[in-house]
Amino acid sequence: MSSMIVLPDAAATEGFGASLAGKVRAGDVIALTGTLGAGKTSVARGLLAALGLAGEAPSPSFAIVQPYAPPEVRLLVLHVDLYRIDDPGEMEELGLDEALADSVLVVEWPERAGAGAWPDALRLHLSIEADGTRGLTADVPPSWTARW
Repeated sequence: MSSMIVLPDAAATEGFGASLAGKVRAGDVIALTGTLGAGKTSVARGLLAALGLAGEAPSPSFAIVQPYAPPEVRLLVLHVDLYRIDDPGEMEELGLDEALADSVLVVEWPERAGAGAWPDALRLHLSIEADGTRGLTADVPPSWTARW
């Protein structure tokens, strides 16, 4: 199942992320793809804010993995930015598969993990449209169908 949503501005992009907060559960992976500036981090920030994070979440570009844990947020979230990963072989060092059992993974640049990574992920592709709005296309896996 796939659908396109138009997000007119940054607030709408964060609002979309916030709308996911009532639907996520431990073991979920949200894979965010799109060019630089398309809104991947805004979706993640909206989700984290709706899960209770006070203040703005930094982009995890340099840390690669930025964890958020209760009581800071309602459930354990790992905000992951794979932009600086050059080889899928580097993924094992991050320990994401072990963490997935009790965490939600929000992954920017998931394609850098390799083609077979997280086959059951909710895949959200963000694009910058000609009029400056953002387009969000969702590829919804069976595990998300009832929640979508």
